[in-house]
Amino acid sequence: MSPELPPEVVTEFKVRFLELPLGAGKAAMITMDNGHDHTRPNTFGLGSLASLNAALDAVAAEPGLAAVCLTGKPFIFAVGADLSGVPFIDNRDMGLEIAQSGHAAFRRLGDLGVPTFAFVNGAAMGGGLEIALHCNYRTVSTGAAAIALPECFLGLVPGWGGTYLLPNLIGAKGAVKVIVENALNQNRMLKPAEMAGMGIADALFEGADFLEQSLLWTAGVLNGDVAVERAEVDRGADWDAAVAKGRAFVAGKVGAAAPAPLRALDLIELAKTATADEAYAAEDEALADLLMTEELRSGLYAFDLVQKRAKRPVGVPDKSLARKVTKVGVVGAGLMASQMALLFAQRLQVPVVMTDLDQARVDKGLAYCHAQIDGMVAKGRASEGKANRLKGLITGSTEKAGFADADFVIEAVFEDLKVKQQVFAEVEAVVTAECILATNTSSLSVTAMAENLAHPERVVGFHFFNPVAVMPLVEIVRADQTDDAAVATAFAVGKSLKKSCVLVSDKPAFVVNRLLTRFMGEVTKSVDEGTEFATADNALAPLGLPMTPFTLLQLVGPAVAYHVSETMKEAYPDRFYVSDNLAKIVEAGKGAIWTWDSGKPEVDPEVAALFVQGDAPLTSDEVRARALESLAEEIQIMLDEGVVAEAQDIDLCMVMGAGWPFHIGGITPYLDRTGVSEKVNGKRFLPQGVASLPA
Repeated sequence: MSPELPPEVVTEFKVRFLELPLGAGKAAMITMDNGHDHTRPNTFGLGSLASLNAALDAVAAEPGLAAVCLTGKPFIFAVGADLSGVPFIDNRDMGLEIAQSGHAAFRRLGDLGVPTFAFVNGAAMGGGLEIALHCNYRTVSTGAAAIALPECFLGLVPGWGGTYLLPNLIGAKGAVKVIVENALNQNRMLKPAEMAGMGIADALFEGADFLEQSLLWTAGVLNGDVAVERAEVDRGADWDAAVAKGRAFVAGKVGAAAPAPLRALDLIELAKTATADEAYAAEDEALADLLMTEELRSGLYAFDLVQKRAKRPVGVPDKSLARKVTKVGVVGAGLMASQMALLFAQRLQVPVVMTDLDQARVDKGLAYCHAQIDGMVAKGRASEGKANRLKGLITGSTEKAGFADADFVIEAVFEDLKVKQQVFAEVEAVVTAECILATNTSSLSVTAMAENLAHPERVVGFHFFNPVAVMPLVEIVRADQTDDAAVATAFAVGKSLKKSCVLVSDKPAFVVNRLLTRFMGEVTKSVDEGTEFATADNALAPLGLPMTPFTLLQLVGPAVAYHVSETMKEAYPDRFYVSDNLAKIVEAGKGAIWTWDSGKPEVDPEVAALFVQGDAPLTSDEVRARALESLAEEIQIMLDEGVVAEAQDIDLCMVMGAGWPFHIGGITPYLDRTGVSEKVNGKRFLPQGVASLPA
């Protein structure tokens, strides 16, 4: 049975024969190459596996071989299975056949009767790293990037040998880190030196002459001049402890919301005692099961949003309209403003001037930037020379006259409309007519902010998320008067900052904060009505969100959350909730609901004393249902209002701005698959088969 999948960009396995140095004999050199440059990495589909089998047939027929060597085209080894065909897999048998085909082809590398060597010359992810693991030896280039087994991040497991070969090579502890922990920690990659240090690679060579050094090393291994030493793998209590630790890690990260990491841990546990045949059969079954889960389909949908839609945002004016930015002004020198100033200097490499009300605040902002730059030097991320240049780019002043020659000025002052209007009036008085004025407001009207200016058309929202250097999203807000040049410039600046930008219309709180405020309001309201704090806070656990609502409240700050809820209540009084209890917390200066003094989260006694609760408690299921239904309602209203172009932009914002997980696809795929969308709105947000299994 052959799956009917879409046309594949086939990675060809090209064979040539060569004489190894040092008289070590003849080797077959297999190069993986899909015919494209490095921007289209090598991937494996059924056509690629057929090419691998053909190459191995040719190798097996060649007499007198001393070794078989495998490498990739320039800068790329291989990045794993071609996942573009997953939406077309509509039954488990198709998935099982694909899993078995990969195993059958990769395992042949161990059946050639001669030593096999993988020369990892570039990106090696998923099946790319797995095919290297099927070889007897591995070298890696110092220039290689993106080394990982990221499958759990997407909703799969390393299903072509990774969960068996890796723990049996480096032990369960290292395997759990690479397969599970790194994947769930924002898909963390291994560096080449780390790959070698963990024992995944046997040798590390400079990129400039990597192939020559690898061939010389191979000859040394074959001649007995190079001894490859590997640490003995502990198959006792340490293995079990590593798996148990992995389960605790998953529980803390996603609970039971995502099946893939737990399945991967099952396979790593099995690898302790299983034969290769048993382990690979278990991988086949796991892969077949996971390919037919909604979590995987949502994960691939979210991955596609991040990799494609984020790089080609919808509704952006022609980039030729963007104005050149040679100097940036930042109004404010607080923590958020200082983070922004540093990022602008780092990414744009242009002068950045911060202003604030007094010199002490300016000095504090500059000190923060300098400390961060010094930290980069200490960690080896910047040279002393680069650090000095960065410090020189960032200056401060109590006067806005320093903005006179700026091309882009952004304000990050107190979240009050009148304050921001005054700031923009003062800035407009000193800047040129071409200067773009941006606001980092999280909830206020950009239109109202600009209404009294001589040139309101150049005002645009440019909303970062905290921490600025880490969170990848910027919401770019087109106000009623904003012209195409301002929007185009904002997107060009965002791209230079290496941020993913989404165009949103000027509606209160835009996307992320609007949705977080709506659902947080429902959770807080349930507590006000009498629900136990822990019951309400854990109600969303089945989604596997990065943090609970009250942990998020602590991160944002009760004062900020309360202020935004007031803004939203004023704009939409029928749907948004303002908690009197939250107001009391703010007045008392409390920064969190929970205290961890006992080692576990407990309600701060002072907070509990402030709360006045009703006598209508809800169950966890009831809290969750109310929160999810509020999200479904609000998202549909936002789409009807034209806040963003499509539901995909909502999901992209929630993934990149709120850190909501891939396995729920942002949020709308989860609302669709749980039936909440149809219950609330009478329809799905996305067609069946998009971020979900086919009908």
